[in-house]
Amino acid sequence: MRSLRIVVADDEPITRIDVKKMLTELGHQVVGEARNGAMALELVQKLRPDLVILDVRMAKMDGIKAAKLITGQKLCAVLLLTAYSEEEVLNRALDAGIMGYLTKPVAKKELEPSLRIAWVRYQDLMALKHKKLELIGARDRDIRREKIKNTGGAVS
Repeated sequence: MRSLRIVVADDEPITRIDVKKMLTELGHQVVGEARNGAMALELVQKLRPDLVILDVRMAKMDGIKAAKLITGQKLCAVLLLTAYSEEEVLNRALDAGIMGYLTKPVAKKELEPSLRIAWVRYQDLMALKHKKLELIGARDRDIRREKIKNTGGAVS
């Protein structure tokens, strides 16, 4: 897998340091660090990383709300990091459009597969969205051609 540009967001500095160290050892570049969801969203919008790792529970804006905004704007892949595995948290995370889920404490051996899956799924999703836009454009051109053909050249 190619080296990814990653933003790490967690309200616990020690977790950010540990995750950053593991990512660097795996050959990835941590381009930004945030201590809350609002800061993470701002960094992602500014830096346009390949992926963001968001803790679920953070001040100002939780990781799931930040994930929903990031995925809604199609900014990058989102990997959620949490010490919690409750059903409600998982359901909110799925609704937010995350690409992967890691539990704390993060194990280096689990990090790379999670990154790879999140990145590939994000690329697949972006390719599908691009194809959808192409198909909509082709359909709209066909509709215009049909109108021109049926009206003898006059289209309103």
